[in-house]
Amino acid sequence: MQVVCLDLEGVLVPEIWIAFADRTGIAEFRRTTRDEPDYDKLMQYRLALLRRHGLKLADIQAVIAGMSPLPGAREFLDELRTRYQVIILSDTFYEFADPLMQQLGRPTLFCHRLLIDEQGFVAGYRLRQPDQKRHAVIALQGLNYRVLAAGDSYNDTAMLTAADAGFLMHAPPNIVAEFPQFPLNDSYPQLLASIDAAAARLPG
Repeated sequence: MQVVCLDLEGVLVPEIWIAFADRTGIAEFRRTTRDEPDYDKLMQYRLALLRRHGLKLADIQAVIAGMSPLPGAREFLDELRTRYQVIILSDTFYEFADPLMQQLGRPTLFCHRLLIDEQGFVAGYRLRQPDQKRHAVIALQGLNYRVLAAGDSYNDTAMLTAADAGFLMHAPPNIVAEFPQFPLNDSYPQLLASIDAAAARLPG
């Protein structure tokens, strides 16, 4: 019994904060988990930027409403789900993800929640669980599943390490250089083939 766990942003959809940076013209929002290993530090940085520029949740959601999955992502996910159980493990937020999940056929998503004040500003965030990607993999293994996982950023590496087989997908050069133990995949057919080959080697 096998489960595939995928990161969302960078693997199946564009980076939301980069799209937001491009729309607002505020380059500082381009900093992501590909650049910063400390997720809380990154989120506090983002929250401070939002406050400084007077931007609300609705401003971010307006950008997300115009976004689409990466080319081929829906077809890849549909094919993957004919072969395996699939769970999206993401450090995004439910308040962001719904339009993209709809376009992806509503796969199962584990992520976090934002805290919104009465004026509609993002006041903070609530993690579903610290280090939630790694814990999810370990929990699935505790249910006697073999877990295969793919991601692209620092916040995915603990998940990839815990998984029975881990892969990088669309990862930038700094991540590839720091984590050479995870095979790099640059296309969905390549990733599907990598997953299938690893799954065939795993014990039942």
